[in-house]
Amino acid sequence: MLKDLTKGNPLKVLLFFALPMFLSMIFQQMYNLADSIVAGNYGGVSSLGAISASTPVVNIFLAISIGGTLGCSVVISTLFGARDYLRMKTAVYTAIISLTIVAFICTLVGIFICRPLLEMLNTPSSLMDDATIYLEIYIFGFFFLFIYNIANSIFTGLGDSKTPLILLIISSVSNIFIDILFANIFKNVVVGVAWATFITQGIASIVSMGLLIIRIRNFKVEGKYPFFNKKILKDMIRIAIPSIIQQSIVSVGQLMVQSLINSYGVETIDGYATAIKINSMAIMSINTLSSSMSSYTAQNMGVKAYDRIKKGYFAMVGLSLVLMSVIVAIVLLFNKEIINLFLQAKEGENLNKVIDVGKQFLITVAPFYLTVTVKIISDGTLRGAGKMTPFMISTFVDLIVRVAFSYIFNNSLGFSAICWSFPVGWIVSAIIALTFYIIWQKKNISNKSIKML
Repeated sequence: MLKDLTKGNPLKVLLFFALPMFLSMIFQQMYNLADSIVAGNYGGVSSLGAISASTPVVNIFLAISIGGTLGCSVVISTLFGARDYLRMKTAVYTAIISLTIVAFICTLVGIFICRPLLEMLNTPSSLMDDATIYLEIYIFGFFFLFIYNIANSIFTGLGDSKTPLILLIISSVSNIFIDILFANIFKNVVVGVAWATFITQGIASIVSMGLLIIRIRNFKVEGKYPFFNKKILKDMIRIAIPSIIQQSIVSVGQLMVQSLINSYGVETIDGYATAIKINSMAIMSINTLSSSMSSYTAQNMGVKAYDRIKKGYFAMVGLSLVLMSVIVAIVLLFNKEIINLFLQAKEGENLNKVIDVGKQFLITVAPFYLTVTVKIISDGTLRGAGKMTPFMISTFVDLIVRVAFSYIFNNSLGFSAICWSFPVGWIVSAIIALTFYIIWQKKNISNKSIKML
């Protein structure tokens, strides 16, 4: 069902639009979490470490996928909000064609560079072979993940957050059962869970794209529309490239920090990797809410409902802080239990050290999820309005501060430097993002003189 985000109470509209997206993120994260949990319990710390070592590389490709589809979503949302349905349909097909080509190219490139990237990160030799195999299979299936994200972003741009949720629930639950099945069938647990994810993501992408095309064809418009438009593509690229860079910056920062982590040994790698998955799930939940705010802002920009954007911003910040408070409480109270889901020690493996490393990271960063929430929601609002430079600046600052803090204080603080680099980066970037939003609001929304960049 397509949702018009330009009408109704902003809080109520955002709640019913964002909540399915929030739940979708939870189930999407279950793909990678299921791989890690099954690998850790069936193959021990070494199998978990192999998957964990590949995670920073996986995140780079995900950054391209998420950033690229965000650009399409904003343009489609704006046209949908403006009731320009003819150009909207052209925008949908332009997005599908363009991003499919990008997905194919990324898959080809990724297959050839995955092992060199792992070597660059100083991945321990004991993990290298399994990490490479897992990464190769994952990248081979990246095309399907990209296709799914394309469909998901277009559904979101059209105000439909329920269809992606239903598809994700089915595919994520299926992935868990196939993970367990393949972990018992394959001698190499890492290979088994990789192929399980490949299969379930492939099916989900085909079904979601098929449903999207049916939905668009049934959307009645007057007149003929082209399936590709260069001007619309340029509008998408203008938003997509900064979004890709912004997402990639986060991944590059993780890569740079990962090289430090790898120098501490296998137990620290596994403890940090387990904690960073939990952390990423929390951050992705905020990013999902931010994406819903981008769609909301873009649709209201289409009808010049500037005051409504301001009301929606405060409603989304409040809603996000409430949800994140619950997540903070869960992480602080049950961090050990959550970490233990991933682990089952084999002979000679120091499970206690793995748990201690994960707990130290989570206890340090979790209280600051509320800080980064303000930053990410502000970024999403500005992105929906087409203001790409401000959130790029705040993200660059986050990267610089985080990496610099980790390396400068690594010798004196050790692993604690990496833990504290996250809150320090979030605090500085949140101040910058909030400042940009306030300036934009006063100059544009209050004066009702907003202009797209």
